[in-house]
Amino acid sequence: MDASRPTGSALDLAVPARREETGTGDGNAPEPRRRAPAQLRGLDGLRGLAALYVVLFHCWLYTFPGYPHSSAPPWLGGLMFGRLAVVFFLVLSGFSLAISPARHGWRPSGAGEFLRRRAWRILPPYWAALALSLLVSWCVVPASHFGPPTGATVLVYGLVAQDMVTAPTPNGAFWSIGVEAELYLLFPLLLLVRRRWGAAVLAAAVTLPVVVLGLTAPGANPVEGDNWLAPHLAPVFAAGVAGAGIVTASDRVRRLPWGWFAVLAALPVLVLGAVRGSAWTVNHYFWIDLAVAPAMTMLLAAVATGKPALLLRLLTARPVHGLGSFSYSLYLIHLPIVLAVIRRIAPHFVSPGLPTFCFTLAVGLPVSTCTAWLFSRLFEIPFKKNRSWKSFVAARSGAAVRSPGISP
Repeated sequence: MDASRPTGSALDLAVPARREETGTGDGNAPEPRRRAPAQLRGLDGLRGLAALYVVLFHCWLYTFPGYPHSSAPPWLGGLMFGRLAVVFFLVLSGFSLAISPARHGWRPSGAGEFLRRRAWRILPPYWAALALSLLVSWCVVPASHFGPPTGATVLVYGLVAQDMVTAPTPNGAFWSIGVEAELYLLFPLLLLVRRRWGAAVLAAAVTLPVVVLGLTAPGANPVEGDNWLAPHLAPVFAAGVAGAGIVTASDRVRRLPWGWFAVLAALPVLVLGAVRGSAWTVNHYFWIDLAVAPAMTMLLAAVATGKPALLLRLLTARPVHGLGSFSYSLYLIHLPIVLAVIRRIAPHFVSPGLPTFCFTLAVGLPVSTCTAWLFSRLFEIPFKKNRSWKSFVAARSGAAVRSPGISP
């Protein structure tokens, strides 16, 4: 796999399509957003923390060479598992998107409408981040050891086809956007299976083919390339879809200690990783991804049902929840900034290794966060608040009319 597009990148795409949060239902006019329940705002907090971990992972990855046998100090080893962040985001994506269908008998609003809303939500900030990443890659620092982006890059990444077609990347985090886009196409089918045959059949139908593929690979451990990752990662997305049913289950099911279930489910994976070592874990992500998805699903179920209370208070605290509100933008644009700091700015001030890492945390982390906040105000939040061009234009026109010096 291309080292410029590390396996630990992650994404933040899943914003629950909750009818009670925004919109009038006709998609034509904006409506003031109502305050979401604390449990669902806790999911936003999880997005924020996961996105922050991705930034830290990339600061670590591009400072210390040799991944997964990194030259970083051992006490920084906890930053090397960025791949698990993408698994978490995919579980969270399936979970969040399935909450509304679960509340309505697992019936979607229609495949065409779902895909339109996903495209409206995802593509504008993605295309803006693509333009920024291309500019940085051409003028400041390439994002790939294959060199600067080419015309094929613009075409492939512009069409969000990077999981199917290889081209020099303009941003190493973009690989997972292509995976998520393909999983969106699968989402209506997953809902159909869940509605007709239940969660167990859904999990088995998606997971068993992947397990068979893994067992038949040389050494029973498939080697992943730069793309075609969506089939492997579909089970973790489906796990989130199935887990959303807990939110609408009976009180008896909702009161179960899902947080402790998550700990118990994660414990064997953690023990195996500790015994076999970090490099072994990274080289066996194919199986680790599948093994850790149930624990992640149970964690989401715990938060969505209001437990544990201490964790929920942390996740709904203003700084964490606020970070979650622009986590997608942070994911999209942080890597060009981090690369520019590590490869163009830091060498003028500090020596390689740990000094560069600390310099990147001191400079690249706050710059990435502040820039992402501004980026979200320009390219993400307007499309979250307005669900159609008509609504978007009406909102922009209304803002212009209210501006000082402009007559109504």
